[in-house]
Amino acid sequence: MIALIQRVTQAQVTVGDDCVGRIGPGLLALVAVEPGDDEPRIARMAQRLLGYRVFADAEGRMNRSLADTGGGLLLVSQFTLAADTGRGMRPSFTTAAAPEAALQGFERLVALCRQAHPRVETGRFGAHMVVSLANDGPVTFRLQS
Repeated sequence: MIALIQRVTQAQVTVGDDCVGRIGPGLLALVAVEPGDDEPRIARMAQRLLGYRVFADAEGRMNRSLADTGGGLLLVSQFTLAADTGRGMRPSFTTAAAPEAALQGFERLVALCRQAHPRVETGRFGAHMVVSLANDGPVTFRLQS
Protein backbone atom coordinates (compact mmCIF):
# COMPACT_ATOMS: atom_id res chain seq x y z
CA MET A 1 0.00 0.00 0.00
CA ILE A 2 1.25 3.43 -0.95
CA ALA A 3 0.05 6.77 0.41
CA LEU A 4 1.14 10.20 -0.72
CA ILE A 5 0.29 12.45 2.21
CA GLN A 6 0.12 16.21 2.15
CA ARG A 7 -0.30 18.50 5.12
CA VAL A 8 -3.10 20.86 4.18
CA THR A 9 -4.94 23.88 5.50
CA GLN A 10 -7.98 22.60 3.57
CA ALA A 11 -8.82 20.01 0.92
CA GLN A 12 -11.91 18.76 -0.87
CA VAL A 13 -12.98 16.22 -3.47
CA THR A 14 -15.77 16.80 -5.95
CA VAL A 15 -17.45 14.37 -8.31
CA GLY A 16 -19.36 16.27 -10.96
CA ASP A 17 -21.05 19.10 -9.10
CA ASP A 18 -21.10 17.28 -5.74
CA CYS A 19 -18.56 17.82 -2.97
CA VAL A 20 -18.12 14.28 -1.60
CA GLY A 21 -15.40 14.97 0.98
CA ARG A 22 -13.98 18.09 2.65
CA ILE A 23 -11.59 18.81 5.50
CA GLY A 24 -10.01 21.84 7.10
CA PRO A 25 -6.49 21.58 8.54
CA GLY A 26 -5.13 18.04 8.43
CA LEU A 27 -3.88 15.49 5.91
CA LEU A 28 -4.88 14.64 2.38
CA ALA A 29 -3.83 11.05 1.61
CA LEU A 30 -3.81 9.75 -1.95
CA VAL A 31 -3.84 5.95 -1.56
CA ALA A 32 -2.92 3.08 -3.89
CA VAL A 33 -3.62 -0.54 -3.02
CA GLU A 34 -1.09 -3.05 -4.34
CA PRO A 35 -1.38 -6.82 -4.81
CA GLY A 36 -0.70 -8.57 -1.51
CA ASP A 37 -1.90 -5.72 0.69
CA ASP A 38 -3.27 -7.82 3.53
CA GLU A 39 -4.76 -6.86 6.90
CA PRO A 40 -1.39 -6.24 8.63
CA ARG A 41 -0.21 -3.92 5.83
CA ILE A 42 -3.49 -2.03 5.78
CA ALA A 43 -3.48 -1.71 9.58
CA ARG A 44 0.10 -0.45 9.49
CA MET A 45 -0.83 2.20 6.93
CA ALA A 46 -3.76 3.36 9.09
CA GLN A 47 -1.40 3.58 12.05
CA ARG A 48 1.12 5.59 10.04
CA LEU A 49 -1.49 7.97 8.60
CA LEU A 50 -2.75 8.83 12.07
CA GLY A 51 0.61 8.76 13.83
CA TYR A 52 3.12 10.20 11.34
CA ARG A 53 4.54 13.38 12.87
CA VAL A 54 4.19 16.16 10.29
CA PHE A 55 2.61 18.95 12.36
CA ALA A 56 4.58 21.56 14.27
CA ASP A 57 4.97 21.55 18.02
CA ALA A 58 5.46 24.70 20.13
CA GLU A 59 9.07 24.96 18.91
CA GLY A 60 8.10 24.65 15.25
CA ARG A 61 9.43 21.09 14.87
CA MET A 62 7.45 18.34 13.16
CA ASN A 63 6.65 16.43 16.35
CA ARG A 64 2.86 16.21 16.30
CA SER A 65 0.66 13.71 14.47
CA LEU A 66 -2.85 13.90 13.11
CA ALA A 67 -3.98 12.01 16.22
CA ASP A 68 -2.33 14.72 18.36
CA THR A 69 -3.86 17.65 16.48
CA GLY A 70 -7.32 16.20 15.86
CA GLY A 71 -7.20 17.46 12.28
CA GLY A 72 -9.13 16.03 9.36
CA LEU A 73 -8.07 13.11 7.18
CA LEU A 74 -9.21 13.03 3.56
CA LEU A 75 -8.57 9.61 1.96
CA VAL A 76 -8.66 9.47 -1.84
CA SER A 77 -8.11 6.26 -3.79
CA GLN A 78 -5.52 6.81 -6.54
CA PHE A 79 -4.33 3.65 -8.30
CA THR A 80 -1.90 5.64 -10.47
CA LEU A 81 0.49 5.88 -7.49
CA ALA A 82 1.24 2.18 -7.99
CA ALA A 83 2.13 2.62 -11.67
CA ASP A 84 5.34 1.21 -13.10
CA THR A 85 6.97 4.16 -14.86
CA GLY A 86 10.39 2.61 -15.34
CA ARG A 87 10.19 2.02 -19.08
CA GLY A 88 8.81 3.74 -22.12
CA MET A 89 6.53 6.73 -22.29
CA ARG A 90 3.34 5.17 -20.95
CA PRO A 91 2.74 3.90 -17.40
CA SER A 92 1.89 0.28 -16.71
CA PHE A 93 -0.63 -0.50 -14.00
CA THR A 94 0.22 -4.17 -13.53
CA THR A 95 1.68 -3.26 -10.13
CA ALA A 96 -1.68 -1.94 -8.85
CA ALA A 97 -4.28 -4.20 -7.26
CA ALA A 98 -7.23 -5.27 -9.40
CA PRO A 99 -10.25 -2.98 -8.91
CA GLU A 100 -12.21 -5.40 -6.67
CA ALA A 101 -9.23 -6.05 -4.39
CA ALA A 102 -8.36 -2.34 -4.38
CA LEU A 103 -11.89 -1.43 -3.32
CA GLN A 104 -11.79 -3.93 -0.46
CA GLY A 105 -8.37 -2.72 0.70
CA PHE A 106 -9.33 0.94 0.48
CA GLU A 107 -12.62 0.38 2.34
CA ARG A 108 -10.77 -1.51 5.07
CA LEU A 109 -8.28 1.35 5.43
CA VAL A 110 -11.15 3.83 5.71
CA ALA A 111 -12.86 1.67 8.37
CA LEU A 112 -9.69 1.35 10.45
CA CYS A 113 -9.02 5.09 10.29
CA ARG A 114 -12.62 5.87 11.26
CA GLN A 115 -12.40 3.52 14.25
CA ALA A 116 -9.41 5.43 15.57
CA HIS A 117 -10.04 9.01 14.43
CA PRO A 118 -13.21 11.11 14.50
CA ARG A 119 -12.67 13.22 11.35
CA VAL A 120 -12.23 11.03 8.26
CA GLU A 121 -13.63 11.93 4.83
CA THR A 122 -13.20 10.16 1.50
CA GLY A 123 -13.44 10.61 -2.21
CA ARG A 124 -15.54 8.21 -4.29
CA PHE A 125 -13.75 5.03 -5.36
CA GLY A 126 -13.58 4.58 -9.12
CA ALA A 127 -15.10 7.97 -9.94
CA HIS A 128 -13.49 10.80 -11.86
CA MET A 129 -12.66 13.15 -8.98
CA VAL A 130 -11.37 16.68 -8.80
CA VAL A 131 -9.15 17.17 -5.76
CA SER A 132 -8.53 20.70 -4.52
CA LEU A 133 -6.10 21.47 -1.73
CA ALA A 134 -3.97 24.08 -0.08
CA ASN A 135 -0.69 22.35 0.78
CA ASP A 136 0.64 23.71 4.08
CA GLY A 137 4.41 24.16 3.96
CA PRO A 138 4.48 22.59 1.42
CA VAL A 139 4.79 19.28 3.26
CA THR A 140 4.45 16.06 1.26
CA PHE A 141 5.61 12.52 2.10
CA ARG A 142 5.36 9.13 0.40
CA LEU A 143 4.52 6.32 2.81
CA GLN A 144 4.62 2.64 1.97
CA SER A 145 3.62 -0.38 4.03
